[in-house]
Amino acid sequence: MPRKLIEIASEIVQTQASLAPMTAADIASSLRQVFNTLHELQRAESGKIEPPHAEESAPAKALTPETSIQENRVICLECGAEMRQLTKKHLVLHGMDQKDYKKKYGFTMRTPLAAKTLTKARSKAARKRGLPQELQKYMEAKRQRKAKAKTSSKSSSPETERVKRVRSRFSPKKA
Repeated sequence: MPRKLIEIASEIVQTQASLAPMTAADIASSLRQVFNTLHELQRAESGKIEPPHAEESAPAKALTPETSIQENRVICLECGAEMRQLTKKHLVLHGMDQKDYKKKYGFTMRTPLAAKTLTKARSKAARKRGLPQELQKYMEAKRQRKAKAKTSSKSSSPETERVKRVRSRFSPKKA
């Protein structure tokens, strides 16, 4: 008994899903695509239509830097590998570091080369540790030190301050 196309398509997609992590939307899309391809091949075998030629088929959707960073994965624009984060180790295989990769493909230097869910999880963990508040305190203290240094430098030069400190050390103490 010949197998149905949907059974063959589901078996192919099931194998794909077992080899690489796929979302439900990816599985559904892949299943439709495989089924349609098998259906076209079956029609071509029966002689109802001519088999599609490679030149006539629509070109695959080109991957852009904007679409390479997705919700659950990042796609390397060099080799097409999918992962949660583009690591230094992976980029070394292409003879580049993160800075070179970002320059080549037009990413800003602040753009993380990680899946959006991973970036959000890290941000959430940092907030949980109190990082934003600590950073704000540090930045405020730094601003205050700068402002204090500016006001004290306006009243007297650094040389004058140094002279005052030296004199206070070596001047005789009044009883």
